[in-house]
Order: sequence, then C-alpha cells, then structure tokens
Amino acid sequence: MKLIIAEKPSVAQTIAAVLGAKKKKDGYIEGAGYLVSWCVGHLVGLSEAAAYGEQYKKWSYEALPILPQDWKYTVAPDKKKQFNLLRELMRRPDVESLICATDAGREGELIFRFVYLQAGCNKPFSRLWISSMENEAIKKGFATLKDGREYDPLFHSALCRAKADWLVGINATRLFSVLYDKTLNVGRVQTPTLAMLTERQAKISGFQKEKYHIVRLDVGGVDAASCRISTAKEAESLKTACEASQAVCVSVAKEKKTVAPPKLFDLTSLQREANRLYSYTAKQTLDLAQTLYEKRLLTYPRTDSQFLSDDMGDTTAGVVSVLMGKLSFMQGADFTTDIYRTLNSKKVSDHHAIIPTAELGKTDLSALPESERSILILAGVRLLCATAEPHVYEAVTAVFECAGQQFTAKGKTILCIGWKDLDRRFRATLKGKTDSTEDDDNEVLELDAPPFSEGQTVKPVPAKVTEHTTAPPKPHTEDTLLSAMERAGSEDTTEEAERKGLGTPATRAAVIEKLVKSGFVQRKGKQLIPTKDGENLIAVLPDTLTSPKLTAEWENALTLIAKGAADPDIFMRGIESMAQELVKAYPVLSGENGGLFKTEKTALGKCPRCGSDVYEGKKNYYCGDKDCSFVMWKNDRFFEERKTAFTSKIAAALLKNGKAKVKGLYSPKTGKTYDGTVLLADTGGKYINYRITIQRDKELS
Repeated sequence: MKLIIAEKPSVAQTIAAVLGAKKKKDGYIEGAGYLVSWCVGHLVGLSEAAAYGEQYKKWSYEALPILPQDWKYTVAPDKKKQFNLLRELMRRPDVESLICATDAGREGELIFRFVYLQAGCNKPFSRLWISSMENEAIKKGFATLKDGREYDPLFHSALCRAKADWLVGINATRLFSVLYDKTLNVGRVQTPTLAMLTERQAKISGFQKEKYHIVRLDVGGVDAASCRISTAKEAESLKTACEASQAVCVSVAKEKKTVAPPKLFDLTSLQREANRLYSYTAKQTLDLAQTLYEKRLLTYPRTDSQFLSDDMGDTTAGVVSVLMGKLSFMQGADFTTDIYRTLNSKKVSDHHAIIPTAELGKTDLSALPESERSILILAGVRLLCATAEPHVYEAVTAVFECAGQQFTAKGKTILCIGWKDLDRRFRATLKGKTDSTEDDDNEVLELDAPPFSEGQTVKPVPAKVTEHTTAPPKPHTEDTLLSAMERAGSEDTTEEAERKGLGTPATRAAVIEKLVKSGFVQRKGKQLIPTKDGENLIAVLPDTLTSPKLTAEWENALTLIAKGAADPDIFMRGIESMAQELVKAYPVLSGENGGLFKTEKTALGKCPRCGSDVYEGKKNYYCGDKDCSFVMWKNDRFFEERKTAFTSKIAAALLKNGKAKVKGLYSPKTGKTYDGTVLLADTGGKYINYRITIQRDKELS
C-alpha cells in the first residue's frame, strides 16, 4: 500500500479518481493499492518564541536576539485532527512508502516535509511533480515519479526561507516594540510594502502644483496641440498669432500597431482588475475566488501563472464554447479563437492560470451571489479575450507649423477590432464603470482623423487656449499596490529565482489586511493611506528592513540553495548575524523619539473624585491620575441587565452632570422598555466607587 499526501482535499480527490481509489473514509480515500489524503495547507509550522524558554514569554530588550539552535515545530491547533490522521496512516504496517503530491514548488515541498518529520516517519517516499490537474498529466506524473530525496535541496531552500522570516520578524518586531512601548509588527514583506505607501504619500504631500497652457488649432475637425506653455499671456499671444497666420502640415507619419490580447489571470491580475471594476479588496477577491473554486466553478486561484499547460487545449476549447452560450452580451460576437496562444507548460509554475471550469455549463449564473458571479464572469471574459484576435489599428501623427511653432494632431483607424470588441461588450454591462483598457502606447488618439497630407494648409486657423494644472501622484489603491509589490526588487532578482517581488499571490492580500488591522494603513474608498504610526514606523526602521532589496537577495540565495549550489548553513549564519547586528544597532532611544507612538487620548470629562481627566479604555472609563482609583466599568451589571451599552456618550454625561438621559432601557421585572435618567453617585469605595440608579421618564410598550 502507498500513501499519497496532497496539499488540498480537491487535489486528493482528483488524484484518487484518476488512480481508481473510490472508498471514501474520514480524511482519506482508499482503493487500487493507494491511500490518498491531504494536508489542508500548512499543518505544521515553526514554534513561537515562548517555546524556547520562560525568558521569551515576555517581550524584553535583554532577551534579544532570539536565536534558536534546535528548532521546534508545532502542529496548528485547528488542524490537529488531520495531522493525527496522517501520522496514523504513515504508521500503518501495510503502508510501505509515501508519495509527496503537494504543490510542485518550494512551499509545497515544505508542507509535506514538515508533516513527514513531525510525524517521525522514516519510510521511503517519491515525488509527484505536476502543474496540471488534467487526467493525462496526472497519469504521466505517476509514471515518472522521482525519489523524494532528490528534492532535498528544494526543502533546504524552503526551510531557510521559513527560518529566516522567523528570525527577522520575531527579533525586529520585539526590538522596536519594546523600544517604543507599542506593538510594531515588522516583516520582510509587510514593512517594504508599508514603505512604498509612505513614499508615495510623501511625494503627494510635497508636490507643488504648477499651471500650464496648451494652444489647440482646429485642423479639419481634429485638434493639433502645442507643447506646454507656462504663462497664459504667452499662450494667448501664440493663439492670436496663429489666427492671423496659416497652418502648414510639415509631416505625416502612419504606423500600424497591434495590441496583443491580454494574458489569462493569475491571482494578482484578477485582484487588480476586480479592484478597478468592482472596488473589491484583494482579500475579498481571493475569498470569492476560493469559494468559486470550492464550488468547482473556477480553477485553483492561488497561482502566479498566466498560462495553461500544453495538455489543456481541448478542455479550454470546451470552456470557451460554454462561455459563449452563457454570457448573453457575447451573443452575435464574431471572432476566431486561438486556444494555443494560452498554452505554455514552461511558464506554468505550481498551478496554471485562473479560468472557469466546465461545471459552468451546468450552473445557473443568476442563482449565484452577485459578487461571486462578477468574479466568475470576469475570469470568463478574460479567457475569451485571451483567445481572440489581436486588436490592430493604424496610428496617424501629423505635425503642423503655424506662427513659428509646431502643433501635433493624432488619430487612428481601426483595422481589426479583435479582442477589444469582446472587452467592450463586457464593460457595457457594468453600471457606472468606465473602460480601463488603454492603448499599448498610452496615447489618446482621435478616431477616424481626416486624411492628412504633407504641404496641406489650413486658413483661417481656429485656435483656443486650454489651462491645465500638473497633478501629484495618486495615492495607491489595491490595484496599484499589488502591481508595485509584484515588481518590487525585480531589478535585483535573478531570472532563475522562483519567487519575485514582495510576497506571493497567495499572501499579498493578507499583508495588506494586516497593515490595515495593525493601524499602519487606513482605507479611504479605494485608496490606501499610511497613518501617522505607519509613517513613523518607516522613519525609525533601518533601510535594510524597509527595502525590497532584502527579499531579492534572499531569493537569489534561496535559488542557489534549491539547486544545490549554495550551503544553507552559511545562509542561516548570515541571517543570525543580521539579527544580532540589528539589536546592537538600537540599544537605547533618544528622549525625543521615545514618544513617537504614544496614543493621543481624548478626555471624556473630569473625575468626580480628584478632578483629573477621565479616559476611555478597552473595558472601562478610568481616571488619568494613577493615584486615584476611580473607574466605571463598561460591563456594569446595571446596564447589562437593562440590555443597554454603557457608551462613552453616557459616561461623558455622567461625569459632567452626574446624570444622563438614556432611551430604550429594558426592565427585567416587567419585560418592557422605558426611557430614563441614569444618576451617578460616588460612594467613596476603593474599587466599586460609584452607584448608578434610575429615574423613570417614560414607559414604552
């Protein structure tokens, strides 16, 4: 008997079906000489710092740096059942060997090895290495299994990445948190991402607007524009001179341009487009795509590939046919498909691009929630566009001379609308949305410009002046930030590196959410704006931690380790040295920086006992004088019995007047509600030092 361990239940089920294993058990499938089970992502991970000793349970500068020598591992609390099952299956006497069928990549290797080692297994194992879940690809993969030990270098690379992130994240986070007396999460991916946001905000804040003017000539119904002119007076002078002169066409250039169809979606490009069109956050898009995947309507979403494997031609053609019948706005569309443009196994990593599945044909789209339907249709339209013909047009640029200055007119003629016809059909269905697709040269060209010819003249010359203002950079949206994360550090990363940019398609959404949850970034509509704490954090951290260059350097080194061309121990010693140097570099804080992250508190009122300010805490309203014990608890029994929240508004009124009007108080005795006046009286006690009573104003039904 052979035990196959996949990364996800859906993959295990597909493999089991191909191999003929049909007996479904609790947590695995059995049959045809195989046991097929799964990991549900990371079952095992590196232990928290507290696992290495009592001295690490509390955060202190003296305990830094934390440099484990014998690393410990922990089973995720919510996944212990599946881990215990896998361990039992590994120990079964009839299981002679294992097959690692986790994703074909660094993290997939780590997921399997952690479980294998934590379970104490020493049985031989083979490696299934496939990037397509087509039946033939699975059969071929099992026919060409390799000895699992051949992938030891890949495992060492993955383990180094995990340990390095742990060392830098734990030590940097604890170091700056204890220095500034506030939890300051620092990470190899999160911190450079925050730095990109603060850098953009600094450019916006420091931007100086400038006015400029453009003189526009009407040359046969098309504008011919001057270059930028700084002053209105100069522009008006040129306009007057042009109107008294004639415009002569001195050159005409025609160029045939082709806009290739867009590539299929990987997760990042799907998240970006969904943010542009629907304002979905990256996390919302990932969650929706995951739900569609679990409903078998969409292929696996956590992918960085924009191509399909070579064996998916027939499957893809079938999906295209289903889409043309399902999407009403595609009725009457006439286009020739080229499926094979989307196929390239060499450009498929762990998983192929995101496309709808054939299950779409059996699904009533109107029965899906609107948000899920939007993502599914978006992926379907992208597949249709990717397989359609290129968009071809002829661009015309005519240069006119008038009053000693040059003016440029541009136009274009569409030769083959191609994939843009499908794209425009789709965008016409979007309420209040504009077409975000731009020409490849980012130029705004007027359609069907009149035929220009060299030497032609225009007289008289209608002219006008338009005033413009230079605009600052726009704040990042999730669309632009995801793009920046994807490209970050690319100039420092080798072509062979498995991962490029900051994070992975699967983790970038979580990074953004963590920045928001930590209070370093806030959302304003689509925009992501760094908070004061976010800007301060980047200001106090060293460049090593705020630059994507660190990730690039790591990826280059990890790539060499994965090839067996570099020593993982040397890499880890370098990371440990980095952690030690970081702690040495920040021994103390100057007085002016010590209060950078102190929360600015707003007083609710004056303490009835000592007259000091009273502030709101998480669980109470407390006196700011540490020697005064006055406090009012939010879970006060009086309010809980009357099913009323003890709000800051009520607390402020009690502190100001000793009473507060409260509506909708519930009576435990009568079961009715009433409006009343809450009265506060100081009893002089040390802990329970106030009494709240009620004066009924009006009983309600």
